[in-house]
Formats: sequence, C-alpha cells, structure tokens
Amino acid sequence: MKIKVKDLSYDQVMALEPYKNQRPEPQARFWRWVMKTASAGTLRKVGFECRKVNMDRLGADEPALFLMNHSSFIDLQIASVILYPRPFHVVCTLDGFVGKEGLMRKIGCIPTRKFMADTALVRDMMHAAGKLRESILLYPEASYTFDGTATPLPDSLAKCIKLLKVPVVMIRTYGAFARDPLYNNLQLRDVKVTADMEYLLSPDEIAAMPAAEINRVLAERFSFDNFRWQQENGVRITEDFRADGLDRVLYKCPHCGREGTTTGKGTRLTCAACGKEYELTELGEMRALDGETEFPHIPDWYAWERSEVRGELERGEYEMVLDVDIIALVNTDAVYRIGSGVLRHDGTGFHLTGCDGKLDYRQDPKASYSLYSDYFWYEIGDMISIGTPRIQYYCFPTKPGANVAKARLATEELYKLTVKK
Repeated sequence: MKIKVKDLSYDQVMALEPYKNQRPEPQARFWRWVMKTASAGTLRKVGFECRKVNMDRLGADEPALFLMNHSSFIDLQIASVILYPRPFHVVCTLDGFVGKEGLMRKIGCIPTRKFMADTALVRDMMHAAGKLRESILLYPEASYTFDGTATPLPDSLAKCIKLLKVPVVMIRTYGAFARDPLYNNLQLRDVKVTADMEYLLSPDEIAAMPAAEINRVLAERFSFDNFRWQQENGVRITEDFRADGLDRVLYKCPHCGREGTTTGKGTRLTCAACGKEYELTELGEMRALDGETEFPHIPDWYAWERSEVRGELERGEYEMVLDVDIIALVNTDAVYRIGSGVLRHDGTGFHLTGCDGKLDYRQDPKASYSLYSDYFWYEIGDMISIGTPRIQYYCFPTKPGANVAKARLATEELYKLTVKK
C-alpha cells in the first residue's frame, strides 16, 4: 500500500489549511457488503475460523465497542467478515485518509492521530455509538506489535469506555502475527488464522466498576505472546525468508553488546561486529550456531533490549541522533516531503530541526506513553512520527544502523521515569 506524496517547502506546508474534523456518517449496508466481500478471499486462503464466546448477550441491533489486538492488515479483514452485517466504525490513523478521505468516511472510518491527546476522537466515538447507534472497532494498542507481545494500553481507555456506555467485546486473533509480522517486509507466510470474539463487559458492569478495575481486566485480556503461541501449538514457519528484517526487532547483539550491527536475512540473524550467528527455527525460536544461545525466545531478547535502554536513561547516557528525511501531514490531500533534518532523542524528549533552519520542534517526554514508529511505512521506509494535531512529522533515518524500535522503547521507558518523578 502506498500514499500520495507531494514535494513542498516548509513555508508552503505551514501555509496550508489544516485538517478539520467531521462527525462520522452512518455506514451504508452496501459498504459493509463491499468490505466483507473484499476480505472473504483472504480469509478463505488462511482457513479462517471464529469462535464466539457469550455473544448471545449482545443484541443484534445493539451497538458495542469491539476491542481487537493488532498484528497486521488482516485484522480489518477479519472484523469486516465476522461483524457483518452489523454497522461499525473503525478508528484508524489520519494518514490512512490521505488521498481517499471520502471513501474512508463511507466505509465507516474515524480518523485519529496516534499517541496524541485527541478529544475529537472521543466525541466522534460517542456520536457513532449514541447518535448513530452503530458499533465501534478500536485497536487500543494503536500500533502493530514489534515482538509479537502486547503493546501498552492507554490509561484513558477505561474512561472512554465509561463515556460510551455500550457493551465491550474483545476480538483476539491467533496466527495473524505469525503469518505477517511487521518486521518481515510484508512477506506472507502460510499460516492458518483464527479468532475468538468474546463478550466481556455489559453497560451495567462497566458502570459499577472503577476505571482502574476496567483497565486491569483489559490489560489481562491483552496479555499475549505470539511466538509462545506458535511454539505451544507446533506452528511451523518453513519459508526461507522468515528472518528477513529481524534486525529491526533484535537490533542489539547480546554476545558483544554492539547495536546496529545485526542483519536478519533468510533464516539467520548475524552480528557483523563479532560474527555470531543465530538461526530462527521453524518454530520461532532463536538458536546460536556456535556457543551459547543467550535468548532463545525473541520477546525475551526484546525485553532485554528494553532493560538496556532503561539503564541508559537512568544513567543519563541515552542519546539517539539521526539524519532524517522529513514528510509532514497537515491535511488529507497528501503528505508533503519538506526536506531533511536531524532528529535528536534524549532524556529531555525529541528535538527535530531541519528545512534550512526553519523547522525547530521539541516534544516533551510526557507528551505520550508510546511512540508512533513503523517499519516500511507506506513502502517508503522505517520511520518515527512526532508532532501535534496541527502538523505531524514523519522522520525517515537515512543512514544504516538506525533503529526505530529502540526509539519506541526509549519513549515508553522515559515516559514511565518522567511520570514517576
């Protein structure tokens, strides 16, 4: 999937009329049918099945909030089939509206800006559920998982659920990550995909529960490990490209401690600094070809990288300085290539400069609990996104060795440390 890109100067972009929010419109049955029909072929190929739990508690015409874990694009295709013919609105990032806002609104999409305070989103969701009496599909993790485990949920989620006053249903997928992990360059594997759809909370139960308890229940339900699931269920990934891009996740070598020296290619991950090689087995485990396997389980390796980043922050040593190409988003007509610059991230937050000295943007560590970072974003490249509701900056590192996963880990750990202080 690609996105409409235009070349404009920084001054030209700043002079553009910014995006203005619009209320969701009813989702016509025709568009529900189009989405279901367009998705059915993919689900047949993966042998999709859905197990429903306590769904008899939800009325046929009763709006609900469907919360779904986020692994890959197939998530929306699954929802389009299993929710049909129920009308629903899916919350998606504003860049998904670029060049096709009219269509996105007709199929029921509600735009938001990832990891930003967005009161308009809450109002739009309340309008959809209350005024239109239509359901909402929300990916509360906001971004695809990098290592196959759950990403943080916002503390504000429970408050939003209380405002909506509709039942909460969870959709949890199995095999979606194994089929199409984000790091693997959009190369699809031959994996069966299934899902559970479970009625979690009624409006009365929500009203009686404190927000903290709702968040606890959701955090428990959104606790998963896709690599562990693969191993426990004997799901073999036999494709010879299964380790392509794995260095995006496993960017630090546990043998020599160097960063940005690993390369995932074929079925192996190799460190150029010390020469150590690991094989990604068909069951999704790491195995050293010589010597000790420090982390057989990929999420354990990723958790170690998180702890290393946190240590750097606590010691005041963390700093990431990246030469970047910059794309800006201000409206849905296009995204705008505005030039190059330098993105700095340290204990004071983000600092982006560039565009011949005209751009100078700082973002405080308390701005968000996580970071919108992505691999191969719209087939352009790995990126880090920061900014405000007025303008978002998508920063694409231009030199090898830069890792957007480390930036996300650092953002999350810095937020925790800052809020704790």
